[in-house]
Amino acid sequence: MPFDPITILLLVVFAFFIFTMFRRNRKTQSQQAEMRSKFVPGVEVMTSFGLFGRIVSVDESENKVVLELSPGATATVHKQAISKVVEPSAAPAVDEQAADDDDAAAEAQSHTPSGDPAPHTEARPGETPEETLKRLNGEGK
Repeated sequence: MPFDPITILLLVVFAFFIFTMFRRNRKTQSQQAEMRSKFVPGVEVMTSFGLFGRIVSVDESENKVVLELSPGATATVHKQAISKVVEPSAAPAVDEQAADDDDAAAEAQSHTPSGDPAPHTEARPGETPEETLKRLNGEGK
């Protein structure tokens, strides 16, 4: 019984989809295995629910990872809840001349049209909280 061309084409397309599905699964599994090999104490990670922390310990037998969320605060999560290893980003180098120019521009903008310094919302060095409140409320003039 000969197969018509449409049946052969459908079988080829079906075989292609199955092949790509298995290939994608293998690739995903190898990426996950590579990521799990990086699970060592001291590594920054992010969980699937968006929690960032540093790995304190890994329990392979129970598939648990202890994360330090902040100094002294830990959480135990399932190993599969770790979605990615956070790579440390290099801090951009700050040009000191550009920082000085920014400070000068901010100082120039902090004066009102009459030439008086604009009131700042933060406390000035050596100023008590009461003095800050008086200054901000305009009582210190």
